[in-house]
Amino acid sequence: MSYIPTTGEQQREMLDEIGLKSIDELFTDIPESVKLKAPLNIPEAMSELELESHMRELAGKNKNTHEYTCFLGAGAYDHYIPAAVANLLSRQEFYTAYTPYQPEISQGTLQAIFEYQTMICNLTGMDVSNASLYDGATALAESAAMACDTTGRNELVAIRSVHPESREVLETYAKFKGMVLKECGIKNGRADLEHLKSLLNGNTAAVLVQSPNFFGVIEDIKEISEIVHGNKSVLIVSCDPISLAVLKAPGDLGADIVVGEGQVLGNPLAFGGPYLGFMAAKKDFTRRMPGRIVGETIDRNGRRGFVLTLQTREQHIRREKATSNICSNQALNALAATIYLSIMGKKGLKKAAELSCRKAHYTYRKLMETGLFSPAFDATFFKEFMLIYKGDIEILNRHLLDKKIIGGLPAERYYPEFRGGYLVAVTEKRTKEDIDRFVSEVAAAC
Repeated sequence: MSYIPTTGEQQREMLDEIGLKSIDELFTDIPESVKLKAPLNIPEAMSELELESHMRELAGKNKNTHEYTCFLGAGAYDHYIPAAVANLLSRQEFYTAYTPYQPEISQGTLQAIFEYQTMICNLTGMDVSNASLYDGATALAESAAMACDTTGRNELVAIRSVHPESREVLETYAKFKGMVLKECGIKNGRADLEHLKSLLNGNTAAVLVQSPNFFGVIEDIKEISEIVHGNKSVLIVSCDPISLAVLKAPGDLGADIVVGEGQVLGNPLAFGGPYLGFMAAKKDFTRRMPGRIVGETIDRNGRRGFVLTLQTREQHIRREKATSNICSNQALNALAATIYLSIMGKKGLKKAAELSCRKAHYTYRKLMETGLFSPAFDATFFKEFMLIYKGDIEILNRHLLDKKIIGGLPAERYYPEFRGGYLVAVTEKRTKEDIDRFVSEVAAAC
């Protein structure tokens, strides 16, 4: 809805109704000494026509995936979003309070969350899912806190191939929750299993691994699971939900808690958010999960209904019993994920995953053929991979941007040991022509 200002006459009518002569009288409680005595240093007001033109000019300075071909990933990906997602998501009945404080009369909201939870459990192979969290990074950190609370231990081991920004959030949580965070090294793009074994002890609450990891490499979850459970620790797996259409579910490989970033499920890149974090776990962790869980029941007339089964935040229960102070479940973003998964179905999601994988491997081969790259690892990857570039990545990416191509990520920014590391992501949206032009421009930049 466009902004509709009040007229001077309307303002006078409202002031007369409450017995005041000016708007300033509404603020008499504010001392004169703290009031600004000079005009604000802001431009003069614009007409609607001028403002719209100005905003379009500002927006035009952004590089977007409608005009640019994107090969940048590193946690946020340019997947195709069916038009029906935005169309359904914009229905007015969905723009309500994010939390059903009177859940029994919010059956539509509860059903949408229940369907979301069901799909997340199906994808991850877990027993229970919450109603989503802020993003993938907070979901990972919350799962670590949950593991510590469940086991009574306070040490965590994070594999170095977990997204570096997620590890930063994890470090912040650890600092203020009394958790000790250790880092396990990587070998050939995967977790160094011998190093992992040496880090485990009787106080290790959980091991956190990402697969496909930050480099796009698929970790050996089953073998990691055997090592972790041999120490009676919890295995937390962060994953790309698109990959689960073709890879075995983490729950089938021994994961206890599965988390991840849900942006790829029908949510646009949007220059960094808002996104959503998903969390699913084995049923033993149900009462330790942060946020809320919706359940299915029947009413007294035998009709199907939904209830807010679990609310574990401090607004609902005593602070000392709260599992977390996470206050939002990103309901609208989770709804987008639900609509996306419903539209895509099993076949559609699998097709998107297969196309992304095949196109990524095609891109890898074509870049290697240029002679400008060398392999970073000899490891299986999904839709993202890292190569070592022999030139200057900043010059390369500037050239690509001039050609309306968003290039890969300089991995050295996060991993100094990988000098020249170039992280490239390829989704089902990239055509053969897109990829061939990207490779051609990479060669031209040299």
